[in-house]
Amino acid sequence: MKNLRKSWMGIPIATLAVCLMNQAVVIAESSAISEVPSSTSAVPESMIGNQSVLEVQPENASPISDRIIPLSSFTAASPSDAEPQTLTNAEVVIDQVTSVSQLSDVQPTDWTFQALQSLVERYGCIAGYPDGTFRGNRAATRYELAAALNACLDQVSDRFASKEDLATVKALQEEFRAELSTLKGRVDGLEARTKTLEAQQFSTTTKLSGLVWFNLTGAFADRSVLAERPLSRNVNVAPPRGPNGVPQRVSYSDPNVTFSYYAWLTFNTSFTGKDSLVTQLAVGNASSPANAFVSSGYFNSWGTPITDQTGTPTANTFTLRELFYSFPATKDVQIIVGARINTYRYFDNNRFTNFLTGAGSFNSSGSTLFSAVDRGAGAVITWKPTKQIRLAAAYLAESTEFLNPAVPNFNTAAKNLFGGNSTLVGQVDFSPTKSVNLRFLYARTLLQANGAGLIGGAVGEPLPYGFADDGFGGGLNNAIANTFIANFDWLVTKGFGLFGRYSYGTTKIAPTTAGRTGGSVDVQSIQAGVAFPDLIKKGALGTISLVMPQDYLGGRRFLRSGNGDGATQYEVEASYYYPISDNIAVVPAFYAIINPNGFGDNPTVFVGNLRTQFKF
Repeated sequence: MKNLRKSWMGIPIATLAVCLMNQAVVIAESSAISEVPSSTSAVPESMIGNQSVLEVQPENASPISDRIIPLSSFTAASPSDAEPQTLTNAEVVIDQVTSVSQLSDVQPTDWTFQALQSLVERYGCIAGYPDGTFRGNRAATRYELAAALNACLDQVSDRFASKEDLATVKALQEEFRAELSTLKGRVDGLEARTKTLEAQQFSTTTKLSGLVWFNLTGAFADRSVLAERPLSRNVNVAPPRGPNGVPQRVSYSDPNVTFSYYAWLTFNTSFTGKDSLVTQLAVGNASSPANAFVSSGYFNSWGTPITDQTGTPTANTFTLRELFYSFPATKDVQIIVGARINTYRYFDNNRFTNFLTGAGSFNSSGSTLFSAVDRGAGAVITWKPTKQIRLAAAYLAESTEFLNPAVPNFNTAAKNLFGGNSTLVGQVDFSPTKSVNLRFLYARTLLQANGAGLIGGAVGEPLPYGFADDGFGGGLNNAIANTFIANFDWLVTKGFGLFGRYSYGTTKIAPTTAGRTGGSVDVQSIQAGVAFPDLIKKGALGTISLVMPQDYLGGRRFLRSGNGDGATQYEVEASYYYPISDNIAVVPAFYAIINPNGFGDNPTVFVGNLRTQFKF
C-alpha cells in the first residue's frame, strides 16, 4: 500500500488541477452520463506495472472528501515537496471560494491559472485554506486526488447532464440529421483529399516556382541599317576584313514582328531550413527582331529585353540554367557553390534596373562591360559585417546554357576550371541610408581565344560585344580584361528615383604573329536614368534610361566588328512594369537606338516590346 500511495507523490496539486479541468470538460460534453457517488471510500482503479490494483482508504483515515486541491503558483514541485505533507487539524478545515482572486498565492501569470479559474468559478469544486492560500506546489496523495475528482464529477453531473438535456440533444440530432450527414460527407471528403495530397506531394523539402514570359516584339527603321557581319547572317561569326583592312559590311531591312515565349522552372530544396539547393531549367523560342540589325558579336545586345530570347542553343528544348547550393557559414556570411551560378544574383544589382520589375534590356539591366562569364562553375562568398556594408567575392569558370559546348572555347569549366574563360569578381556595397545604395565592383576576366584566334563575340563583354584580332586579320593569344564599375540607385521621394552606372574596361591584345605589336582595347560605358515607383498602382515601376553601351577610348584598330565608322551608339529606353495581380504583370517597353552599330549614317532603330509575365 505504501508503494501504491507513493505513485502519486511528487505531482504538484497544480498539475492535478489541469487534469481535473480536462476531465470535467470531457464529461460535460459527453452524451452518456455515469452515476458518481457523492462520497467515496475508495479511489479509481489504477495500473501499477502490469497489475490492476484497487486501493481502499484505511478505516482510521480522517475524512478527505472535502480535502482541497490547492492550485497556485503552477510550477513544478521542488525536491522538498517530494513527500506528501502532513496537514494539521486546522489546515483540514477548508473554506469554499467563489472566485480565484480569493486565493492569495494564485497569480494570472501562473501556467494553470485558467484551469483553476474554471474549476473555482464555473464548476465550484475547489476550496482554499483558511489563510486564503491554495498551496499549488504541494504534492497530492491518491486519496486527495480521488476526493477532488469525485467532487468535480458531482458538480458536472448535476449541472450539465440531466435526462432532459440528453433528450434535447437527441431531438436536435434528428432535426438536423440531413445537415449533419452532409457535413460528415464533406469532412470525409477532405480527409480523403488530404491523404491523397500527402501521398502524391512532390516533396516535403522542395518548392517549385516558375516564371513565364510572352513577348510581342517588333523592330523597324526608316531605311536599311549597316552592320559589320558576314553574309551568312550568323551574328556570332566575325566578318572578314577587306583588302583595305575594313571589316565586311552588309545592310539589312526591317524584320518581321515576332511572338515568342521564355520560361524558367526553379526547384528550391532546403535540408536545414537555412540552406538552399537551386535547380533552374530554361526553355524558349525567341530571336528578338532587333537582332536582325546588329553587327557580329552584338546578338541580344541592344533593343532586346532579357526575356525576349531562346536561352538555349536549341529552341523549345529545356536546358539547365542554374545549379548551386547556398548555406550560411555564420550569421553574416553566406557561401554559394555550384556548377552554374548566375552573376546577376550577387553583383551589379540596382533596385530600378532589375529585369524582372525594372529597366529590362540587356544593356540597361547591368553593365555592358561587366564580364564575359554570365554564369559559371565556382563559388561566391557574401559577407554583411554591418547593416550598411555588404561584401561579395566570386570565382566563376564559364558554364552558360546558351553557348554551344561543341565550340572549343565555350563552356570551358567542364574542360579546365582554371585555364579557360573565367572571372574573378569583388564588390563592395554601401548603403548610408535606406534610400541610397552605392556599389563598387572589380572584375578580372580571362578570355580564351577561339578557334580562329579571335577574342570576343559571346565571350567578349569587356570589348564589350564585338570581335577583336591583331588589326590585320591575324590571331591573338588568350587575353586578360579588367573592368571597374560604379553603380548607384537613390529613392529621392516615395514616387521618384534616380539611378546610374559607369564602367571602364581594358582588354590586353597580344598577337600570335611574330613582329606584330599588341596593345589594348579601352572602352567606357555610361548609364543614367529616372524611375517612378508605384506609378498609378502600388508595385508598379516606370523607368527611362539613357545608355551609352560602349565608347571606345583606344584600340579601335583591333576591332574586327563593333567599331563601325567611329560614331558612338546611344540608346533611350523606356519601360513600365504594371502588376495586374501578385502573379501576373504586363510590361510595355520602347527602345530607340541612335547610331546603331557605331555608324553615324545609320538611321535610328526603334524597337517595341510588350511582354506579359506570369509567376507561380
